[in-house]
Amino acid sequence: MRKIIASLDIGSSSLKLIVGEMIKDKLNIIALAEVPSKGVKNGVIVSIDLLSQSLKNVLKKAEDIVALKISKLIITIPSNEVEFLMSEGYTTITNEEKMVKGLDIIRAMQASVYNKIPEGLEVVNLIPITFKLDETISKNPLGQTGEKLSVKTVMTLVSIKYILPIVKCLEKMGVEVIDVSLTGIGDYHNLKNPKLNDLVGTIINIGAMTTTISVFNKGVLTNTKVVPMGGVNIDNDLAYTYNLNLTDAKKIKEEFCLASIRLAQASAKENLTTKDGENITINQYEASEIVAGRIEEILEIAKKEINHLTKKEIHYIIVTGGMSEIPDFELALDSVFGKNAKLAKTYEIGARNNKYSTSLGLIKYYNNKAKLKGKEFSIFSLDEQDELSEKHKRVNISDNSILGKLFGYFFDN
Repeated sequence: MRKIIASLDIGSSSLKLIVGEMIKDKLNIIALAEVPSKGVKNGVIVSIDLLSQSLKNVLKKAEDIVALKISKLIITIPSNEVEFLMSEGYTTITNEEKMVKGLDIIRAMQASVYNKIPEGLEVVNLIPITFKLDETISKNPLGQTGEKLSVKTVMTLVSIKYILPIVKCLEKMGVEVIDVSLTGIGDYHNLKNPKLNDLVGTIINIGAMTTTISVFNKGVLTNTKVVPMGGVNIDNDLAYTYNLNLTDAKKIKEEFCLASIRLAQASAKENLTTKDGENITINQYEASEIVAGRIEEILEIAKKEINHLTKKEIHYIIVTGGMSEIPDFELALDSVFGKNAKLAKTYEIGARNNKYSTSLGLIKYYNNKAKLKGKEFSIFSLDEQDELSEKHKRVNISDNSILGKLFGYFFDN
């Protein structure tokens, strides 16, 4: 079975839906759809009716690419008011071989949350820290033999008010939410490597309206905080200073300004029209001063929040999110955090931008989750997978073109 998974990152500025296939732990992008989001402010849904239209738009855009109905999704939910709870559970191995199977792992983890969830909260992540099979500690006991399987877990809990509206909205569209998760979880699984799994660190995601700071201890999310500041604040600063509309302000932020004044040039000019119809010329140095000032403020706030979120020594700080794509962001990062922080890099072909970090990571996260349970998962049935394969085999190249003749030479029987 092909392992095809779809994730939806519900951001304040845009909805990002990615359909990807995991092939030998590598993610291959099948479809990427992005549309402006409405009804979301500072990461929180403020109008389900407005959001509903955006959801329909992004689903249609993705479905037009794959030419199949997308009926299962992993989604992000706001990282506001998150609680963390340590727990334990166990199960008895009852099969004849006394071998740990995926179902035994599921039962042990379910036992760790049974009757332990406070009213009004919902588990969005349940992370196993360690398993114990009889007297042997194990990270993954799948396939091992024993009598009793115990597990220590960390529950991530979020108010059901942040989950229920979006789940019901998607259900009305015929889409099943198979899992919900947080921005930090997606980012971590997009960026993680074996080294990070043994360290304490922080991932900072600077988005359009919010900045999410997430602390991880050996791969387990232990704390998170959302700061209501992001790219929109920079847009507003530029719009106010130069009397521009927000569309033009956003454009010069992304295409003209730098995140640090260190390499900005006063000789670089950009001609613009103000909201009053006046023609003005701005230079890169002065405009970048405005952008750099706001980015420095956001990073300084994040730096203070890290100290509030954990007292443990931080071994790594990684910054991602759409705003981290502004040129020379690494220089801004270095001025606040020094060499302790680094800029994330997203390498997947078709999604090489840090604004897709969360969506990409959620697919990898869900695949790892299924693997731990000894399962393979796909949002498409076997028949749909065959249909998808046939569609992707079709190449629209004229037989009379040079490329078409080469294609025919190599691939015709």
